[in-house]
Parts: sequence; structure tokens; C-alpha cells
Amino acid sequence: MATVSLPFSLPNLNLRRVNRYSGMAFASLNKETSTTVGVRVTEGEGNLPKVVLTSPHGSEAEIYLFGGCITSWKVPSGKDLLFVRPDAVFNKKKPISGGVPHCFPQFGPGAIQQHGFARNLDWSVVDSDNADGNPVVTLLLKDGPYSRSMWDFGFQALYKVILNSKSISTELIITNTDNKPFSFTSALHTYFSASVTGASVKGLKGCKTLDKELDPTNPVEGKEERDVVTFPGFVDCVYLDAPSELQLDNGLGDVITMKNTNWSDAVLWNPHLQMEACYKDFVCVENAQIGNVHLEPQQSWTAKQHLSID
Repeated sequence: MATVSLPFSLPNLNLRRVNRYSGMAFASLNKETSTTVGVRVTEGEGNLPKVVLTSPHGSEAEIYLFGGCITSWKVPSGKDLLFVRPDAVFNKKKPISGGVPHCFPQFGPGAIQQHGFARNLDWSVVDSDNADGNPVVTLLLKDGPYSRSMWDFGFQALYKVILNSKSISTELIITNTDNKPFSFTSALHTYFSASVTGASVKGLKGCKTLDKELDPTNPVEGKEERDVVTFPGFVDCVYLDAPSELQLDNGLGDVITMKNTNWSDAVLWNPHLQMEACYKDFVCVENAQIGNVHLEPQQSWTAKQHLSID
């Protein structure tokens, strides 16, 4: 696993905006706050602050500061291509179940809590912009007492979200701000609205697989032989060294192209009867980094995701 070293320094950010907005994640908002054209902060479910991105073409996205979680991506037709589970809670007692949750600094089970702590913490708004009519927001997460209680490292995570007329893009930059090295794994645990019986994914043929269907703690190694991967029942499979582009047919009339940079792996998941109330309505297709990324002090790792429809 190659280490990517990208120098990053906080002064590159708009510090005036850092000071102005960094407190928003930790308090209820009394009124809607507009930062930039197409970018506003308002109250969402459970009175939790959320960022709303609005494109002049009619697309819209919502990002909750709790967990830095994108919960909605509506295209100009008004259709929401993401899915939030009906059992999702917005009270900070557990991660938001749906949308695009962060898995960091650990994907899956391991030494710390399942999928790490980034989805359980308040992120803050540090920058907003409007680039050629496309709204952009950047969120920040840094280490604190809660994260250090289970993972004793200094870090900085910057998460940029860009909304276009028919696409939504993200850029995640993890920086080691400690004086000692650390390693991590990560993923974007994306829930897509789907008809599970009609959903399928193209682009995974030939990948090495780790199938967790029978025993999540002891996955079965294999190779994907199918041109089109479907969700006939319980699915929990890791695809190692996945290609940088996949196509998801959600079974609802949409084909979503998933392009990425530096997310080395992919994960397909559907809980089937473990979530009988909603499993028919979504599939998870996740960009992931299953192998450890090792960062020396002041080194950074960057990964990008681009979701689009025709």
C-alpha cells in the first residue's frame, strides 16, 4: 500500500470563515444562516444544524454537521438518489443511518467502535464558495477528548462537497497533525435509493473479493466473475483494487456513475431480512480504503468521489 504524501496547511483556508462558522456545529441555530450563494445553514431533523446546497439548475443536497453526513442528493427532477433508513435518529445518540456516512479512522469492526468515530462527532463549516454557479462547502473535523479516548492521535479531516446540476462530488483530506505516525482505514458508506430486486452494479468483474456473507469475521476470498453484480439476498462483499469507475443501476430508472480517485476498494452491502422494514428500498455501494494508509507527521492523504447521472 503506497503512502500518498500531500502537504497541507491550514492557512490555505479562509480563516475569517473558520472563525465565523466553526461554532455552528455545537449549537442549535435560531435562524437560517446564509454563507454564500447556494449555501445556507439551517435547522434539520432533531434541531440539528445542516448545510443545504442549492444549484441554479434545481439540484439540492443536505449535509448534517453531526457526522459530516450527506443525507440528501436531489437531482433537478426532484428525485432523491440517496436513502435514509426509517430507523434513523437525529439525536446524536447514534450515527445517522443513511445518506453518506463517514467510516474513519476504521472501516468495519476492529480495535475501536464499528466504523470509527467520525460519524459520531460534530463537524464544522470552515469554508463555502460558489464556483461557476456550483455551491461548495468544506467541513472540518479535528481530534478531541472523545476521539483521543479511543484513538490517541492528532488529525485533521477536511471534507469538501461540490454540487452540480447532475452530480455531487466530495474530496476528503486526512492530515496527520501529531508528532508521531498513524495508520487508518476509511470508507464512504453510501446508501442509494433503489429497488433491490432491480439494482445492479457494473465494473467489478475480475476483482478479488472478500465475501462476508457466511462469516463477517472470516471472509471467503474469491474473484468476481459476473459482468453485472446483483443483490439477490444478503450481500456484504469487499472488492479489492476496484476500478476507478462503476455504474449503479438503481432499478428505479437511474444509472449513477461512480468515479473516484484514491479510494482503492469498493463494498457492496444489503442487509436483506436483517432489516425487513427497508432492505427492498436501498443498496449500499461504497468507495473504501480497506488496507491501512500510513501517514507520518504532517503528511496527508486525499480521496475523491464523483457521483453523476446522465
